Amino acid sequence: MDSALSEISEFIQAIPPLDLLPSNIIEQIVKEISISYVRRGQSLSATNNEEANIYILRKGALSYFSEDEKLLAKYSEGEICSAFCLSQHRHTPPNIASDEDTLLYGINYNNFQQLIKEYPDVIAYFQHTSEQRLNKKMLQVNEEAIVNSSLLNSPIDNFYHSPVVTISPNKTIQQAAILMTEQGFSCLVVADNEHPLGIVTDKDIRRRCVAQGLSIKQPVSAIMTDDMTTIDINSTAYDALMKMTQKHIHHLPVTANNQLKGMVTVTDLMNNEGQNAVNITSVIHKATSVGELTEISSMIPKLQIRMAKLGTTADHVGKSISAITMAFTIRLIEMAEKLLGPPPVPYAWLAAGSQARQEQFAHSDQDNALIISNDLKPEHGYWFKDLATFVSDGLAACGFIYCPGNVMATNPQWCKTQKQWSQYFFQWINTPEPKALMHCSTFFDLTTVYGDNQLLEKVRTKMLKTTKSSTLFIAHLSRNALNLRPPLGFFRDFVLKQNGENKATLDLKHNGIAPIVDLARIYALSEGISSVNTIERLKQAAGTPSLSTASAANLVDAFEFLSMLRMVNQADKLQQGLQPNNYLSPKDISKLEREHLKDAFKVIKTMQDSRQSTY
Repeated sequence: MDSALSEISEFIQAIPPLDLLPSNIIEQIVKEISISYVRRGQSLSATNNEEANIYILRKGALSYFSEDEKLLAKYSEGEICSAFCLSQHRHTPPNIASDEDTLLYGINYNNFQQLIKEYPDVIAYFQHTSEQRLNKKMLQVNEEAIVNSSLLNSPIDNFYHSPVVTISPNKTIQQAAILMTEQGFSCLVVADNEHPLGIVTDKDIRRRCVAQGLSIKQPVSAIMTDDMTTIDINSTAYDALMKMTQKHIHHLPVTANNQLKGMVTVTDLMNNEGQNAVNITSVIHKATSVGELTEISSMIPKLQIRMAKLGTTADHVGKSISAITMAFTIRLIEMAEKLLGPPPVPYAWLAAGSQARQEQFAHSDQDNALIISNDLKPEHGYWFKDLATFVSDGLAACGFIYCPGNVMATNPQWCKTQKQWSQYFFQWINTPEPKALMHCSTFFDLTTVYGDNQLLEKVRTKMLKTTKSSTLFIAHLSRNALNLRPPLGFFRDFVLKQNGENKATLDLKHNGIAPIVDLARIYALSEGISSVNTIERLKQAAGTPSLSTASAANLVDAFEFLSMLRMVNQADKLQQGLQPNNYLSPKDISKLEREHLKDAFKVIKTMQDSRQSTY
């Protein structure tokens, strides 16, 4: 091979997916290549007789437009334009024009297919759409996560023990204690003819019987927890972790078709692995001071690094970190209540934003609020102010920085009664001004961390009933969400930040993740879906008038891919001793990952365009 052909061979062999081909196939492809030169502003299709060719850009740039002149894609040096391959059976050829004088390597697609027929992965790249390529990538990622399976993505039936020891509700507390001692268990399920009614633990006997001076001859039903939390046998250890953390419980009955199958405990999960989210959460619950919690918080970055290296999905990492943040918050609230005394009226501590969505990574900032019973009196205000200050300062000491926008329970604006929160949502929905829409992105993603969950749920139920029928509000929310656009029309590789500390980087959060979060929220509010997790919102909205099943799957793939890049990028920075952020340098990912990134951006743009045409 002469030097000119050798140089072309080296150039194209570095381009995905051609980098998967052996050298002898590359040499044959090079022999089929024709070189063409397209001047700025010239139409590519008009110069090539509308042949089904693929084009490799050596120099210059091309733009691909839809029939209504909307930009669909940009191509620059080292990229492959395969638009003619996908559209060869259409009556109208693709509209592709050069943005500048451009040098192209062209090859007839039919000849190209014959050369690569033994390499299905390469063929698939040219035959598949952006959505199909992205889906294939995420299937591969999820399969690798299963292969690298740890506690956090293992089924719950790997951990529970059975049979569960039960006791009749009319048996005495003393009989329950004796049975626990004989069996060596720390809990019993109270059941009537094998129908579970509740659960009683050794802690219940201490706190509800001995400490209260209750006779041990009383029926065990007097001290049992009748609102028993259970978990389905098809769930994962992640699901168990989240339930036990949120409810602050250590025993979780496992059911199948609503029938009791076994019991899983925190100890069962901890015995499986060493340093993991369950273990850290358990250590947090045992901490006796803010100082101890601060020391424990140093484990969070290590956990994120470890999980990223294990190939854990970003969804699982986000749920783990969020569960740990919840555990820190719960322990701080418990410490505050011990210091301040019992709350004067019922309340709930709320998490907002990424923590509420279970999408939090290491040491994010705080987003929290308080919702208080309508029985609140003026003299109670000091107790809740002191609570908010203690917890917020404690979280800050643990690395969760104060919210720059002051969305915290320490702000009187976000420490309100149930009635006042309902008024907030009513006002935001019925008067969707810019400031109200800004609040929507935070406070329409809420979850209860501690306290009376019904305080929030009653507000949420009423709010969702209103949003579901408020087309004007959804229209304003949609228009506001479209302000964050993915960099589909980027030139060369990406729309990069041009100056400052993060010069020449891409903002993964605002350019990719946030637009999907916004879309998922809109679909949920439109359909009255109460879930706040982005993936759950998309899955539950799939097949509704707001979102097709296929589009939901595409958005899930895009969200998971972008979140994975963000997670790994942050883990790399943490390992280097740097502060994690959302900025990614294109040089830090492979060429193939850059192609998948563009596929993700195309998915987002398609769905944003659909939302724009709807409203």
